[in-house]
Amino acid sequence: MHARDLYFVIPTYRLRDVGETVEAYDEHFRRNGHSPKIIVFDDSSPAAQEKYYPLLERTRTYSDVFYVGPREKEAFTSYIGQRLRDKRLDGLVKNLFRPSYGGNRNCALMYTLGGLVVSADDDMRPYALMEDSLESLDEGEISRGRLHRVNQNGYVRKSFDVLGAFLDVLGKRASDVPANYEAGELLVDTAMDLETNATKGVSRENSLLLRKGSVRSDAVVKMAQTFRSGTNDVDALDFAELFLTNDEQVDPDELNELYVLVNFRPAVTKLNWRMDCGVAGYDNTFGLPPFFPTRLRFEDYVYRLWVRQDQIAAAHVDAAQNHTKSNYMRNPVAAEVFNEEVCNLLKRKIKDTLSHTDELTIGFDYSGEVTAEDAAQSLDKVAALHSRAIEAAGTAQSERADALRLFAANLQKAFYSFEPDFFQQNLLRIADDVVSVIKGSIELWPTLVEICYFEKDRRGLPQVRVNNQKRT
Repeated sequence: MHARDLYFVIPTYRLRDVGETVEAYDEHFRRNGHSPKIIVFDDSSPAAQEKYYPLLERTRTYSDVFYVGPREKEAFTSYIGQRLRDKRLDGLVKNLFRPSYGGNRNCALMYTLGGLVVSADDDMRPYALMEDSLESLDEGEISRGRLHRVNQNGYVRKSFDVLGAFLDVLGKRASDVPANYEAGELLVDTAMDLETNATKGVSRENSLLLRKGSVRSDAVVKMAQTFRSGTNDVDALDFAELFLTNDEQVDPDELNELYVLVNFRPAVTKLNWRMDCGVAGYDNTFGLPPFFPTRLRFEDYVYRLWVRQDQIAAAHVDAAQNHTKSNYMRNPVAAEVFNEEVCNLLKRKIKDTLSHTDELTIGFDYSGEVTAEDAAQSLDKVAALHSRAIEAAGTAQSERADALRLFAANLQKAFYSFEPDFFQQNLLRIADDVVSVIKGSIELWPTLVEICYFEKDRRGLPQVRVNNQKRT
């Protein structure tokens, strides 16, 4: 695989801060002897792009950095529309690549067709927080981690060759991955529900356990990921729980606990319910399925279903990265709790009605219906959290009491005052809209892959090289 076929992409909607991410990974790659093509995919508005793009130009990098922002995406979707020659499809095309969690990643998939691609979110860094006294893992245990108080002693930063770890496995058959890789059916997180990745409640320690099973020797590793420290997939409900149990905390978004890895080891699996697109790599040689184009945070769930195919494998590689959880332009905790409850409902419905998978798509029969029981399952849980916040406010000091009341009010607003019929009605509207967009997008995707595959090799897709300073 030539350097031009190896891509490192950073999907972002926070252009103000992405320069620091670019410089950190560029320096990391140079120290480890890699020179991938670095592309920033930006979901900023044109006004924000004009305001903050000069900050990207002030970066200093060894590698060339390319940029795909609102203007480039507009040119990209316009070209696709010209090739399709059907105005009725313009809406689907725009939804597939619109500013959203899935839309930005779908742009990255098209721009990296034919190569290997490693992706990192804008608040990731190429090091991990590790306990300074490593413990041995148990039989069948792939990783272990614990929560540490911020600024507490007992852990250090450690850096791993991120790209080298991905190149060890991406696009290779399971029989050809390094000998130190464990193999099994899937990984089980002791702190998470298996199929939705929803939290089971705040846990100060968790492990990933390898469930025994066979992986076909000729199965190709199409997706892989590093381990992650920092916040490590902490649900909004966990942040709310930590806020309620810390009598000194005033801001629900404040991060007082860090997830620190105790130890880890790599593994290849037949399935991957632990998919984490923030630290993932993909074999995009012949195309991949689209991320769900949605503003809800479950765009990567498609890959947990798609990887079920016997000829495909997944891997957790021998490296780890750190998530810094930027609160800049992030929704309040109460809004994120609502987001996660909707996502968990849709994940269960889509999984239970999965009908087929193939090289570039999946199919499912769920059409967006939401029952009163579905709504009550979320509403009862969050109403109980609301009651706890109100009760805690009654005994707290004034500043914390105000913060607790505000948090409770935000929960009540996000969940439609906990009125069952109103909540169900709005849940149904959201589910119907999301599912119809996803289904139409998936159906159109293979045609778009074919269009972009040839245009990418022929003339290239719209992008600009960032005119920044080069380091030598």
